[in-house]
Amino acid sequence: MEERIGVIGIVVEDRENAARKINSILSEHAEIIVGRMGVPYRERNLSVISLIIDGTTDEIGAMTGKLGGIMGVQVKSALVKKKPAEK
Repeated sequence: MEERIGVIGIVVEDRENAARKINSILSEHAEIIVGRMGVPYRERNLSVISLIIDGTTDEIGAMTGKLGGIMGVQVKSALVKKKPAEK
């Protein structure tokens, strides 16, 4: 399985209805999340979450697919191939 490192951007337009679902999905996939930052954008009545991830394409795809299936949530990702660790 090919591993990737990348950034996932999540825009949450309906925070009240989506927050619990998002947090549940992120908890399910915690093993591939290296870092997470969430910022409420009150002027636009939405929130933005950025994730740094490290996992296989299947693991990342499973997580982003579930997140993208939530109404009021948009997801975009940028991934690169993971270089082998140097000895």
